Amino acid sequence: MRIVPCAAIILLAMLVRGSLLTADDKPPARVEFTRLIAHWAEYADDDYLKFVEDAKPDVCQIGFYGGHFYSLAHTKEYKGYPAHFPVQGLKECGKWFEDRNAAIHKRGAKVVGHFNVTFLVGEPDGKNGPEGFFKFYRELWDEKELGPKPVKDPLDLIAKNADGTPMASKQYSIGQMREFTACLSNPHWRTVLKAWAKRAIDRGCDGLIANYFYRHTCLCEHCVKGFRDYLGTRFKSEELKDKFGIADLKAHKFTEIVGWHNPKDSTPFRREQLRWSQIMCKEAFDEVFVKYAKGLKPGFIVGQWNHLGDFGQISGDERCMLPSDKWGKDEDYLWYSTGGAACFTDLANGFLGEGTLQARYIRGAFDDKPYTLGKYESTRIRVAIAELAANGGAPMGFYTRFKDPEARKEIVRYYSFLAKYDDLYRANRPHAEVLLLFPRKDVHNGKVEAVDSFKKVGKEMLDLHILFDVRADDDIAAREMFVYPVVNPALPVLLHMQGKSKFDAPKTVRVSASVPAKGGEVTLHFVNYNRTEPKEPKSPGGGIKDEKPIAAEGVKADFVLPKDAKVKKVLFATPEGEEQELKFEAKDGRVKFDVPKFLVYAIARVQLDK
Repeated sequence: MRIVPCAAIILLAMLVRGSLLTADDKPPARVEFTRLIAHWAEYADDDYLKFVEDAKPDVCQIGFYGGHFYSLAHTKEYKGYPAHFPVQGLKECGKWFEDRNAAIHKRGAKVVGHFNVTFLVGEPDGKNGPEGFFKFYRELWDEKELGPKPVKDPLDLIAKNADGTPMASKQYSIGQMREFTACLSNPHWRTVLKAWAKRAIDRGCDGLIANYFYRHTCLCEHCVKGFRDYLGTRFKSEELKDKFGIADLKAHKFTEIVGWHNPKDSTPFRREQLRWSQIMCKEAFDEVFVKYAKGLKPGFIVGQWNHLGDFGQISGDERCMLPSDKWGKDEDYLWYSTGGAACFTDLANGFLGEGTLQARYIRGAFDDKPYTLGKYESTRIRVAIAELAANGGAPMGFYTRFKDPEARKEIVRYYSFLAKYDDLYRANRPHAEVLLLFPRKDVHNGKVEAVDSFKKVGKEMLDLHILFDVRADDDIAAREMFVYPVVNPALPVLLHMQGKSKFDAPKTVRVSASVPAKGGEVTLHFVNYNRTEPKEPKSPGGGIKDEKPIAAEGVKADFVLPKDAKVKKVLFATPEGEEQELKFEAKDGRVKFDVPKFLVYAIARVQLDK
């Protein structure tokens, strides 16, 4: 990882959103939420609405309004994966979602619906005629609801292989039907997506999150033209010939235009293909969701469901090659899946099963807008909520297991804690003392090994409880409002602790800090990952009964105060106990105090006299 040291000494981290803008320059109000529940299944359960009343989330992420709905709601497969529709039939299921959305609104929450943009299930023809999506398009499309069909033959909407055949597979075999991939580069497909998005708004959705947001190796006429135009704009003729062996761009026959691919097989030309793929997908998202859907309903929440895993690049991450000025632009919310990379622990080897580094990367890249991590974590419910709350995210991704009484009790307990201290979480900003740069420049050059260095240094800093932020190194110029010393990984990490805050805590505890939107304090967050692990190594466990946290005790804080700040008081709180005032010693620009014993999550509120 190539990082240039910075001479600055301390971070000014008490900036409030919009504080550097004049009244005339201020952007539209940002969407802010801190508590989320998401379900693909069991959302039709009789007790779901009671759970909403108990947990009091800001957002319920339920319902399906894209390819899943129009592929499966009318079929006998409606009850199964992926959407688990409560009733069969397009009109019947659509009406059910309208009613459920209205019921959620009455309970004070907003609804963000899932919107599959490319994954279509069906068969164009067969002994039973068209099935799934193709039956919908040919026989069930209602022009009163959706407007005229953009093309006569639905196969004209599907991504194409090199031989011109439609792109399809049978990985899931839902109802023994194939999965077809629609092409986001196809303007007619975008017309379909707009029609579906309008119906979602009609049915009471307050927002949509786009999933299955991929581009594969499509060679349809739209992709070929789009990539050819991209190359012609980005490179001069002599550069195309020298770099990629393209002598005549107009006549050149492309044998592939790849999306994700194995970094070991990457080339500069393949990375250009991936870069264009991600730019094109962003343009499709903006056209359908940002410009069209938001134009229909002011304040509409639009987001993407993306994948990061353990920082997989080139072979994963829908934004890995996206230019920094397009990263998250005009989007309100992000879901990033860590998959199976962080849903178990191996404490003996220092593996906490955490998404802390991913969370800080997303938070920095997304300018503190709402995001969540999909950790596929049904066991460590408390730590999954705490991890996001401590790092500016919106708990939680899958799974909010409200049908498990113990899990439900803890979700309600922790969400109640976040609601009680809402002014500490909503629209807060991170407080950090050093900056770790994510090596996107190296990734763009195919040097994914730089990411391993980033992860190694990041883990050392987390283990040492250094207060740090993460920014991408191709976007640092846009962050000039922050003044940090920048971590130089060529130096021992311990050197970066000189003159900084110190926390005497086990390596199973993570420490972060934030400043509320209203200012007046720095909130220190402590997340404890220590637990009694399942007997089977690296087991994700079988539910909250296997979470088994072991309380942290003996933690001591020695915190560097913001410049010229004086401490009024230090308050301590956990979801499991009452708030208490702590004794502290403040001198020489620092404050020291002992952190009481806590189970999984605790905050220490360092309240300040300005």
